[in-house]
Amino acid sequence: MGKSPKLTLFVYKEVLTCFPQSEQYDLKSQVKRAAYSIPLNFVEGCGRNTDKDFAHFLDTSFGSLQELEYASLLAFDLKYIERELYDRLSTFIEKVKAKLINLIKAVRKER
Repeated sequence: MGKSPKLTLFVYKEVLTCFPQSEQYDLKSQVKRAAYSIPLNFVEGCGRNTDKDFAHFLDTSFGSLQELEYASLLAFDLKYIERELYDRLSTFIEKVKAKLINLIKAVRKER
């Protein structure tokens, strides 16, 4: 399993469980969608016929990753998650981000 599916599982199992019930349809839902959108867009892009299409879906994955990064900061600022969990999540996001950036560069270079 790649890093982005593991990140999604981490968000579901470790992060979302800390959110209050009042955020079920707001920030919690947004974090959930951003987390699963990262690997889903990657997979959808893999099924495309051109590098241009693949790069487009990778860009969408990257946008979802950026969204998750900010939502994580907001959750921390709102005290929904503790510092230690926020730091672990941030480290995870940075690792996925680095791999995704390298992949986007490689796909664009092949054009």
